[in-house]
Amino acid sequence: MIDQIKNPVALATDEVTQRAFENVCYGDPTTRFSESIQNAAISLEGRTDEQLARDGRNLEDPALREHALYQLLARRGAKALSVLREALYEDTDADLRVNVLWALEWLADPECERICLDLTNDAEHRVREWARVFAWEMGWSEKDFRYPRPYTYREGRTFDETIYLHINCNLYIRLGEGADMWGHLLLSPQMLARIYGQAKACPIIETREKEIVISKTLNGLHEDGSLHHEAFLFRGFTERSQPNQGNFYFETQTERPLFLSGKANDTSEGVVERVNVPFAREGQWFLNENIKVKGESAIEYVRGLFQGWAFVNLDRIEKSGGEFLFPGNSVLSTLHHPEVGPKTNTFLNGRFKGKVVDWDGDDVLDLNYLPAYATAKGEVDTDLDGVPDVPGMTVSDWR
Repeated sequence: MIDQIKNPVALATDEVTQRAFENVCYGDPTTRFSESIQNAAISLEGRTDEQLARDGRNLEDPALREHALYQLLARRGAKALSVLREALYEDTDADLRVNVLWALEWLADPECERICLDLTNDAEHRVREWARVFAWEMGWSEKDFRYPRPYTYREGRTFDETIYLHINCNLYIRLGEGADMWGHLLLSPQMLARIYGQAKACPIIETREKEIVISKTLNGLHEDGSLHHEAFLFRGFTERSQPNQGNFYFETQTERPLFLSGKANDTSEGVVERVNVPFAREGQWFLNENIKVKGESAIEYVRGLFQGWAFVNLDRIEKSGGEFLFPGNSVLSTLHHPEVGPKTNTFLNGRFKGKVVDWDGDDVLDLNYLPAYATAKGEVDTDLDGVPDVPGMTVSDWR
């Protein structure tokens, strides 16, 4: 056994070792917390199926259209496919089309494969790029989305890649003082970005296997129109037994202010300074050996899962008429802080996907084109000079 530990390849190919997990897990009914709470929570979406279908096609705001389609999908499953198909072929918003295309992976219907393969030839390049990923990922096509192609790497920037993340999220909110009533709110990717901020994964080649920065930018929070920035430094491990794939588990413990109003930068009910907020993410990234940065293959695609805790101020939401879908509502939180812990009432989890795409319309992949307002150590950097606005500050200063 000592020899096998010294030789991981021998250990991985040992037949007994490969079968060990299967042998000890057979019939074990243990479930994750996210699975049990999913079965217990009631949906907080009050619209009828017909209303959701109309809103998903007719609302002016693409984020609201997408959000309605996700609610319909969650409720109706494959029976919502006719409405989703219309949106995929007729909607004018590229983000919405990519996010609805992603949702086809969750439906056990052969029509999903036909739609996805058809969209690999779509006129919109982002839809086309993502259709190729999903078709490969689901086994609907043998064509690998990674192939030789032109790309642009911008020297002198903090991060070697800034990958735009599509995220869907479940919020399970404890309703009342007891532990037997939970509400469920599903956030589509554009709606999550509207409430919590648009996230980018920001790897640096030399350190990407042990740490990564997630940079978030929130629009619409400040009355003067200025952007709100947050940054998170995640640390962990990456398993690299395959040459063009990394399997990672990362955690962050980021100090940030906790606004007791339940809304970012709203000090009306007080602020608890320097609360250490944990968050976890795990998944896989896939390298394209034809795209080189600093002599190493670049990440072209990343996917994964996340989970953490948040504070939703139900009293404030109820007093304001029940509206939830606005920038800054709900703040990430922790169970451990003596003042904040008792207020933490929301478990959130979900999935994320990100891919390198062409952002400036020149038919060339852009590795680090998008701005990431963070330093390599997860501090806010609004002027993108690599130096923090204030050392140690991970959230835009609300003052």
